[in-house]
This record gives sequence, structure tokens and C-alpha cells, in this order.
Amino acid sequence: MPIVVYVLGLAIFSIGTSELMIAGMMSSLSDSFNISIGQVGHLISYFAFGVMLGGPVLTYFFLKFKAPYRPTLLILLLLYAVIQGISALINSHEILIVIRVVIGILCAGCLSLALATSMSIVTREKIPSAAAVVIGGFMISNVFGVPFATIVNEYFGWRVSFGIVAVMVFVCLISLFFMLPDLKTNKNIEPENTINEMDAFKKSAYWKACLTSCLILGASFAAFSYLVPILTYVTQMDVKVIPFILMLYGVANVIGNIITARFAYKYSLQVMLIGLSVLTVSLMSMAIFAEFAWLTILFIIFIGLSGVPMNPAMMARIASVAHPGPMVNAVHTSVINIGLGGGSYLGGLAITAGFGYLSTIWIGAALAFLGLLSLLPYALRKKTGWE
Repeated sequence: MPIVVYVLGLAIFSIGTSELMIAGMMSSLSDSFNISIGQVGHLISYFAFGVMLGGPVLTYFFLKFKAPYRPTLLILLLLYAVIQGISALINSHEILIVIRVVIGILCAGCLSLALATSMSIVTREKIPSAAAVVIGGFMISNVFGVPFATIVNEYFGWRVSFGIVAVMVFVCLISLFFMLPDLKTNKNIEPENTINEMDAFKKSAYWKACLTSCLILGASFAAFSYLVPILTYVTQMDVKVIPFILMLYGVANVIGNIITARFAYKYSLQVMLIGLSVLTVSLMSMAIFAEFAWLTILFIIFIGLSGVPMNPAMMARIASVAHPGPMVNAVHTSVINIGLGGGSYLGGLAITAGFGYLSTIWIGAALAFLGLLSLLPYALRKKTGWE
């Protein structure tokens, strides 16, 4: 595997840290901007909504105008580093909202081009591995990036955390400037395939798959976005321990992803049925027993094992009902971010309305249960397949 693929993965790791690190510094941002914890949680939503808007639009633009990969990706990374750096200096909540949406849009473009680039600079048989490295950067940001940003925030403040992410993206930019070959198109994707994939948007099976994916991510992030205030104010844990609990959640994500990836393409329905069942029960149990520290940690691990790690099964379902091309994947990613942002936003609204921090866990449980209900028609029928 060319080393430049790992640099692309590191760039996505940095960007992923930027999206989710808000969850680890809610109290600091709440005090700094004089806003509620619920409003801080919305900052995760605004980033996700930026990804939702940017994914399909930028992917269409890249395909339509055959944007050269190298200069386009470098420009997007430069803009991301600069705007992320500016976010560390501002004192206005309203400006921060705008910045979160903008860097969400840039994130969508960076991810799309990083994937396309990684798949183009390797041989055809290495494509899945190259894509896994890039996507893996985003997943590992949960394991190391978010806990690291939380620790930095605890000792040096949220501005330093924001600034470090900007520096990380800039370092990746400089490395890619010297290492990235000049690519105009993806030699491993045939042009006619990008036309055939558009038929997917006429299929109800595709949109049903997107709905379930949306509910899974909504359930997961309604809970994850507010874990820190729950652990701090409900479970009453030492703030110095919380980054390590976030790391446990991230490790559970990675382990769960490894497990589901082994079975996803043959047993995608079974994986999601089991995953959503575990996720629903774990969220409900955590909401009931949140005052007990060890039980709460156990439930967080199960939430980490069962929520986000269903991604391979979600992708397998999409691949079974549609041609897995750039636009199909971009729209699916966009819908996933509707779930991610929507779950965080609903949780923030519930906290702001005075329903308490645990209301976010109940919202997550409700979304997970709806996701489970969306699969029942497939589980109860005799024939197999997602069509």
C-alpha cells in the first residue's frame, strides 16, 4: 500500500476529530459562549448538516467537470485548515455556527476526493484496502482523536484543541503536496458506471435502506453527543476519567466494525437485526441505570459495539440494491449525516426544553427501535434479499 494512502487516512482522521470533538468539551464551550449544553450539542449537528449538503453537490460537481484530484483536494484541505484555525479565535456563537456548516461542506469534499484518490493510485485488487484505510481514519478519530481533544481541552482549553486539529490538517496538506501524484480521473472506475448508478434513485429499496441507516446513526449520536455531560452530572464521574471512557467507546466501535465486516455481506439483515436490538436495549438500560458508574460504562461499550459498527452491513445493503458508485455513496452518506445531525439536534432540543440529560438517551432508544421496526418486513417474509 503506498504511504500516501495512509497520509490521506490521517487527513480524514483529523477531519473526523474536528466533527466529533465537540462532544468532549461541552461545558467549556457552554461557559465560553454563554449558551446551554443543548446549543453546544447543535454544533455537531451543524457540521453533519454541512456534510449532508456538501456530499452530493460536490460529488456531482467533481464528476460533471472532471475536477483534477490533486489540486482540488489540496485546495479543500487548505481551506479546511484555515477556517478551522479561525474557529479557534472567534468569540461569536453565531459565527461558529456558520463555520461548522462550512467546514462540514469541506469535509464532504475532502472525504469524497480522498476516497477517489486512494482508489485510483492502487491496483484494482487493492481498492477495498485503500478505501478501508481512508474510512478507518474517520473511525479511529473516535478512539484517539476525540479523547485526546477532550484531554487537551481539560488542561489548555477548547481553543487549543481546535488549533491542534487545524495544524494536523495543515501538516497532512504539506505532506500530500509533495507525495500526491497528479490524477485527473479514477482509472479504476469506468465512465458508464457513473451513469448506471443513477437508476438507484428510482428504487424504493434504496431509500428504505437509507432510512434505516439514518435511524441507526441518529440513535447512536443522540446518545454519544451528550455522553460527557451525562457522565459528569448524572453518573457524577471524575472528569479526568471521562476521556478514557470515550476511548473505550471508540475501541468498541473499531472492534464492532471488525466483527460486523466479517459477516456483513452474507448476513447484512441478521447483523442489523442483532445490532439494533442490542443498541435499543443498551440505550434503554443506560437511561434507567445511569447513576451506577460501572453499569453505565458497560452499556456505553455495548452502544459502541452495536451502533456505528453496523456501517459495513449498511453499505452491503446499499450495494445489493444499487450500483455502488460515487453519487449513490454520496447520497447515502448525506442521509447518514441527516441521522447523525438530527439525533444530536433532537437531543439538544430536549435538554434545552428542560427534559434533562437522560432524555437524549431515551431519544436514541426510540430511534433505534424505529430502525428495528423498519427491518421487520424483511425479517418476517420468506424470501431473502433486500429488493
